[in-house]
Amino acid sequence: MTVTQTPRSGTEVYRTRKSRSSVVTFLGAVVRPLGGWTPIAGAVELLAQCGLDDPSVRTAIHRLKRKDWLASQSRDGVRGYALTEAASATLAAGDEVIWHPRTPPDLADGWCIVNFSVPEAKRALRHQLRSHLAARGFGNIGTAVWIAPARMRAAAASAITDLGLESFATIFTGDYHGPQDLTALVYESWDLAAVEADYRVFAGEYAAVADDVERAAPSGAEAFAQYLRVIDDWRRLPFRDPGLPREVLAADWPGPAAARVLERLVSVLEAPALAHAAAYWPRT
Repeated sequence: MTVTQTPRSGTEVYRTRKSRSSVVTFLGAVVRPLGGWTPIAGAVELLAQCGLDDPSVRTAIHRLKRKDWLASQSRDGVRGYALTEAASATLAAGDEVIWHPRTPPDLADGWCIVNFSVPEAKRALRHQLRSHLAARGFGNIGTAVWIAPARMRAAAASAITDLGLESFATIFTGDYHGPQDLTALVYESWDLAAVEADYRVFAGEYAAVADDVERAAPSGAEAFAQYLRVIDDWRRLPFRDPGLPREVLAADWPGPAAARVLERLVSVLEAPALAHAAAYWPRT
């Protein structure tokens, strides 16, 4: 007998992704600062305060455990999960991007150009190399040609070496000499319009929230829920921003303004949010 699975609705898929995203944010913004371990019951209750139901949280945690992000560990008789070394390293690297936006490079520093010709027999690796370069902030300017500020040369070399594709790729660094307009070229090579729109949405949504929390700082569950939501909404943005020289961006590029809104919120919400979460950890 053939069992046909009912396709999940768009709402279900969204909830699954949102739960997974919120749990990852929770691990990075709360669990890691509190020592890299979380009680299961405490995590479920805290995330419920952010609107996540018990089954969604447990499913997300189970999947992260299967990905070797979490290891079962009890402390003081309390069942919980500890971050693995792999998860801690990934979250630490992510923090460098999330909390410390890259200083824009000088246009005079030049560009890093990566060209590769990976044979069809290695097409899976070719796709992985494209994904690796895109994740590191490279833009695609032509068939198998990728570009980023020159300071990304080491990152390009690492991506190529990690996949064992040294024989199929070349890396150049140098200046741009035209004839196309450079700003037009970078806007075609990266989806900067989408990045710009996301920054504007974040700043537009949270500027008033920052005003409110600065006037009357929340505490307890309210501070925790606001803090986790802010970080969850923010943390993808810096990864999508390739960190290009100011000279090639629109004069009103909204990245710095959005980052200032984040800084205002974190300065007020972080301490009470972590204090609230810590109350769900076992007393030692």
